[in-house]
Order: sequence, then structure tokens, then C-alpha cells
Amino acid sequence: MIFRSSTGCFTRIEEVKQMEKMLRTLLAAALTTSVFVSPASAEMLTEVGKGEGQVNIVAWPGYIERGETDKNFDWVTSFEQKTGCKVQIKTANTSDEMVALMNEGGFDLVTASGDASLRLIAGKRVQPVNTSLIPSWGTVDDRLKSAPWHTVDGKHYGVPYMWGPNVLMYNTEAFKTPPTSWKVVFEEMTLDDGKSNKGRVQAYDGPIHIADAANYLMAHKPELGIRSPYELNAEQYAAALDLLRQQRTLVSRYWHDAFIQMDDFKNEGVVASGSWPFQVNLLQGEGLPIASVIPEEGATGWADTTMMHIDAENPNCSYMWMEHTLSSNLMSDLSVWFGANPSVPAACTDGRGMQTAEGCTKNGMDDFEKIKFWTTPVSKCASQDQCVPYYRWVSDYIGVIGGR
Repeated sequence: MIFRSSTGCFTRIEEVKQMEKMLRTLLAAALTTSVFVSPASAEMLTEVGKGEGQVNIVAWPGYIERGETDKNFDWVTSFEQKTGCKVQIKTANTSDEMVALMNEGGFDLVTASGDASLRLIAGKRVQPVNTSLIPSWGTVDDRLKSAPWHTVDGKHYGVPYMWGPNVLMYNTEAFKTPPTSWKVVFEEMTLDDGKSNKGRVQAYDGPIHIADAANYLMAHKPELGIRSPYELNAEQYAAALDLLRQQRTLVSRYWHDAFIQMDDFKNEGVVASGSWPFQVNLLQGEGLPIASVIPEEGATGWADTTMMHIDAENPNCSYMWMEHTLSSNLMSDLSVWFGANPSVPAACTDGRGMQTAEGCTKNGMDDFEKIKFWTTPVSKCASQDQCVPYYRWVSDYIGVIGGR
């Protein structure tokens, strides 16, 4: 089977070799969270001084826009004009890429999801944030202020950014009615268009996708006793891997690049996959027959946090940016652009940007309790005595993709 990338074509074997090369870097970071260790105790700023002239941010694609993709979406230009801090962006397509980049250094901030944030804290890559230096901290959603993926020992290691579900994106021409279950990407079946789903579905290529399999098993194999898709004992974990090996026979590509996934839905016959609202919105904006749903089993999701590197070279600009994310049009407009939910509820209604109360409801603002947010699997887990830690997820998922 031939896979395409943004840089050309490569075979499944070559793709797996590339992923195994990346694995060596990721394992070093993942090992730190097999048992959680004490976080770094960097000395926090006590006041915000003059900006250093720039701020370097690792971010998810589409998260920090300056009007280059669409002139209507720009929350960078005003910040640069106001502060004199030039925003430099490095995009990363997976949480593992983000951890690797922060381990390398040279960045001030990262928009980390919950499956990366605890690794960054445990690995002493990020520092506590002095929330008293962020005037708009009080406007943050109370459900996020002390969320366990960025708060350790009562210290906040970041500022909440955006949150949302991992949706099931599908082609409405292949499904006469919306799919009601994740079964369409895990088990072979004939779809409404009379064709098999084999070779027409995708799966996320990050190890955290194991949690999606575990979430499916929670509903369809309750006898396994899974209480959290991120806290799996040996038997539960083995069942999730078996389901993913089954899924591998159906998958045309393991995706991580949002734009390549969109191209696959447009040009390569893909009709169903776990995805982000970002891709759904852009494809619908092009008038394509695309929709999304949260199936009956529920969904995993992400709650992202802006975190500051332990050795940030531009801490003043970093604090200015964190305040900007909460107080400017960013929360409102990004919520529209990405199809996500702002960490500041008022951004849905106060007219600072494009978002409305109806739009936030559509994006799932009221579904917070239904989402199983990404978090880093550790061996000492809350729901049972011993769980499989993340470094195993990394190595075993590469094995699944490689046919092992």
C-alpha cells in the first residue's frame, strides 16, 4: 500500500521506519511518567517587565492565526503592535512532537494537550505560572482553572487555552444517516453506499489513540471493567491493542497532519475517521459533503494549556501572550475557526469576536462532562492498583501500525 505525505510518496515500510526513528526520541520523554516524579521548582516572575521583542510558540495547526490563511482570522497582529513582541510559530501535529520539541528547547510556550502536559511537568520542561501576573485569570472557566492536567501540588503550570471533542468525521454521501457508533472505524462493515469501509477509514497515528479503542470497549465489552480509557490494566490494555490490530486491516492511513487528512477526504475516497472540528469546519466551508458526530460511546477529547518552558528566553513576552489569549478576540474567533470551546466562557457572548452563545452550544460547551479528556497514562493510576504506563503505549502502538 502506498501512502502520500506532504513531501511526496512513501511505502508503509518507509513510514514505519520513520515512526520508529521518532519513537527513540519519544520513549525518553515517556519514561519520565511511568511513575510521576516531582515537578520543577523554577522561580516564577513577580512582575512583568519590558518585552524582549519576540515569543516562540509550539502550537497545534490552526491555533495561532495572523490572517494569512483567512484574513478574517487574525489575533496575532494586534498583539505584536501592542507589545512589540514578534510571534514566531512552530506547528506540531501530535502531542509527542510537542514534547520532543520542548525537550530540545529554544521555545518559550507550547499549547499542550493533556496527554503532553503532565509529561512536560514531570520531565521538568515547564515552569509554574504566576497567575497574579495574568489580569484575566479570573475569567477562566472554573472547570479548567485547577484541571489535573496542568495543576500539580496546587501549582498552575499554564493557562487554559481551548477544549473540545475528537469527533467522528464522515462523508454524507457514504452515510445516508449519521453513524451512531465508532464501530464504523473499528469493525469491517458495508456502508450505506453499498461499499465496504475497508480501506476507506483512517485512525490517528498518536499512541493516545489507544484510549479511543479503550473508550469503544468500555461500551461494547463492559466485562473488561474499564473505568477510564487512560487507566488500563494488562488485560484491558491487551484487549485495546487487539482491537487496534483489527482496525489496522481497515485503515488506509494513520493521519496526523490535518491538511493531509482533508485532502484524503476530498481526493482519496476516505469516508470516516476520528478527527477535529477544525477539519470539519474547513471542509464544510468548501461546500463538501462532510459532517461530524459524537457517537453513542462518547468521545475522547482535548483540553489544551499554554505552558511556559523552564528555560524560556522571553518570559515577559510569554506572560503578555498568555494574558492576550484570555482577554483579546482570540478566544472568540479561534472558537469559530477551530470549532472548539474557549476557556473563557464570556468569549461566547460578550461580542469581543465572532462567536455567539449558539455557536458555543454547537461546539459542545455544555458537553464538558461527556468528554474523556486526554491525559498521560501512568503506572500508579487512580482507578486500580497498576496500569500500563505511557512509554508502553508509545512502543506498542508503533508495533500495531507496523503489523506486530
